[in-house]
Amino acid sequence: MSTPRVLILCTGNSCRSQMGEGWVRHLLGDRVEVHSAGTKPSFVHPRAIEVMGEAGVDLSSHASKSVETLRVLPFDLVVTVCDSARETCPVFPGAKKTVHHAFEDPVHAGTGDDALPVFRRVRDEIRGVLVPLVARELGLSPVEAT
Repeated sequence: MSTPRVLILCTGNSCRSQMGEGWVRHLLGDRVEVHSAGTKPSFVHPRAIEVMGEAGVDLSSHASKSVETLRVLPFDLVVTVCDSARETCPVFPGAKKTVHHAFEDPVHAGTGDDALPVFRRVRDEIRGVLVPLVARELGLSPVEAT
């Protein structure tokens, strides 16, 4: 059986999808092949890198990628993590299944240290919601997802 391939998709591929990719890779390991992308990619947000680093997940080598660069890959699961990406890519050709769970965009919290609590909360929500969702959709046992 091949390793299931997952795509986590948002608009900018700067925060939520990057954190999701990091958590899935960190917690589900080699049981899944995980990618993230954006419909309008920008850059990996420094605060996302910072707060994931606090949790032991290194995003420093991540780059923002366009969904167009991944359209050639067949995905077992595509998860949209923002409403805009869901509207832009309601159907992902080649995906066996697409699900949606929107998370707040922490970028709107600002740029100063006062934004850090919002980034941390979103980071923790993504870990607590997205990783179990991916595990459930792929048929991995809950024990494996923790």
